Amino acid sequence: MVTNVPATHSQFHAVRFYQDRASLARLAAGFIGEGFIASMPAIVLATPAHADAILAELRSRTFDVERLLATGELIVLDADAMLLRLMVDGTPNSRLFQQVMIPVIEKACNGRRDRVVRLYGEMVDVLWKAGETVAATRLETLWNQLAQTHAFSLLCGYSMGNFYKDAAQEEIRMHHSHVLSDDGIATPFN
Repeated sequence: MVTNVPATHSQFHAVRFYQDRASLARLAAGFIGEGFIASMPAIVLATPAHADAILAELRSRTFDVERLLATGELIVLDADAMLLRLMVDGTPNSRLFQQVMIPVIEKACNGRRDRVVRLYGEMVDVLWKAGETVAATRLETLWNQLAQTHAFSLLCGYSMGNFYKDAAQEEIRMHHSHVLSDDGIATPFN
């Protein structure tokens, strides 16, 4: 269960530093699943292995994943492929980011402006793993800017194995409103 996540749009941009694929799948599926229960659509921007694990976890929680995919209530996109569409000279481009992400969010909303989308993303983790820390933090900034005009609650996943210094975790935390604990509690950053 994921708790303390607003049902309405109020700048929820959380980070989860995960240890392994199973723990990540549980937390991401909990976050997304609670959104489904509240009639919120979801977008998963993950590596194929993580997306498969998240979908398997959703199925184990009795969500009809095939129906959700068919109706567009759930959109699953490959994080690496999406990054290729929005990068220019090794940096996320603001214009391309908007051209790529806004239609996906609008598709998930299905024409309803009052819908908040639950979004799990790990494009930032893909960049961080590649040593592109500046690009990763730039992408976090672009998400925060997009949240000014579009309603979504975003959970970012970062692999613990990618952080070798506490300063790196602090840099990532600066771009997030909350941190998600092992038991799914969203704690706001001060």
